[in-house]
Amino acid sequence: MSSHQMIVGQDTIERVEREHRASPIDVHVGGRVRLRRTLLGMSQEKLGEALGLTFQQIQKYERGVNRIGASRLFDLARVLDVPIGFFFDDMAAELGGNAATRSRAAAYGFAEGQDAFEDDTLHRRETLELVRAYYRITDPSVRKRVFDLIKTLSPSE
Repeated sequence: MSSHQMIVGQDTIERVEREHRASPIDVHVGGRVRLRRTLLGMSQEKLGEALGLTFQQIQKYERGVNRIGASRLFDLARVLDVPIGFFFDDMAAELGGNAATRSRAAAYGFAEGQDAFEDDTLHRRETLELVRAYYRITDPSVRKRVFDLIKTLSPSE
């Protein structure tokens, strides 16, 4: 084998490895899918059923192993009851996140007060139980009053 063939072969191997590595954007979007599904108290099986997928496919999406196409992202937004932009909220600037994304998130109420959260706050059992209980309140006016009450009880920023 010539040195040229070895270089071309190595370039091909590196390209294939890059293509099979999870993209940071895919990992971020998958993490947002997992976050929203968990906050709703929905299992991977239930989400898969709603989308006509297996729970293994949902796992791969959530880990960022499989890229989520536009039509699937649209379906996920519908089933998880969020705007499509939700999946890109809080994305690091080096991944393409920008002020417009953050202000759009604030307009939807998803980025409100995020600076006060530690990284693991959204993954704590207490947080998940609180959010699940909140979304089980079916009357929107009661839910709004609970939200307003919580805001008045928390220290002002």
